[in-house]
Amino acid sequence: MRKESDTAAPASHHTPRVRVAVIPGTPVFELAIACEVFGVDRSDLVPGWYDFELCPTTPGAAIAAGFVAAQPGTLQELAEADTVIVPGCRSVHDEPPPALLEALRLANQRGARIAAVCSGAFVLAKAGLLDGKQATTHWMHAEELARRYPSVLVTAPRLYVQDGTIWTSAGTAAGIDLCLELVRHDFGAAIATELAARMVVQPHRDGSQAQFARRPALERSARLGDLLDWARHHIAEGLSVSGLARRASTSDRTLARWFVSETGLTPQHWLLRERLSLARELLETTHLSVDLVAERSGIGSAANLRSRFRTDLGVTPTGYRRAFSLLEKPNRS
Repeated sequence: MRKESDTAAPASHHTPRVRVAVIPGTPVFELAIACEVFGVDRSDLVPGWYDFELCPTTPGAAIAAGFVAAQPGTLQELAEADTVIVPGCRSVHDEPPPALLEALRLANQRGARIAAVCSGAFVLAKAGLLDGKQATTHWMHAEELARRYPSVLVTAPRLYVQDGTIWTSAGTAAGIDLCLELVRHDFGAAIATELAARMVVQPHRDGSQAQFARRPALERSARLGDLLDWARHHIAEGLSVSGLARRASTSDRTLARWFVSETGLTPQHWLLRERLSLARELLETTHLSVDLVAERSGIGSAANLRSRFRTDLGVTPTGYRRAFSLLEKPNRS
């Protein structure tokens, strides 16, 4: 249940200062999100809308697609802001400018709210601001973030994560979700909802970025290739680890070692992944009922399917179909 403070803007407040770090090569869309949410004058919505500036790490430096950040905000102003936004970076392998890292550390020491969009999480991690904290980033880079910064508690499926004063978002459009949530914290739910309506986006999205991740390519290996192909063709038959082991003429334990070595997954997790993958495909490409999708994918019941989708994808099967169906809706006339 939301507290009253979550649903109504405070009676009085100062104008929040929002500063956006602009690194050379910053992707345009991630930068534009912050500009649209915080940089457009919306004083008709609430008095004292945001005091907003872009703060290039290199004055006049080009960002992606040939745009130039000409606004004269400085890193000193960024360090003194109430909220600092770090958009995605050109490459997660680029070294962030040392002056930006120092400004972020100073802002953090002052207690500023610091939010990274997409791969901007790598900049916060490099500055040490994510040590011991939960964070997310684009699903394509989540493993790399966890590998390079083992002290970061990477929660890849989330659209955005708040841990204290540090916020991170998943890929690109999830930055909209994060920024709208910051507005809700500052001015209340009614203002955030109205802003979302003006932007023609949902004020709050259910689900996780896992539903958008590409499904894995089919594994082929000399040891397991034939077995995996057979299992995929019989996925609806209630396959068990012991049954797979018998077909492979080996023990359960040996089969488990082979699976981890060849696929990176235990047999149980591999079977679940394949069943979910088939269920997603059936929801995208057929009009089968949720019950039949559950049956044909080997998940069993509609209740089990809903539970698995909620747990693994953060969305219901019906919600997934609504978002990703490749078919026209059936004619019910």
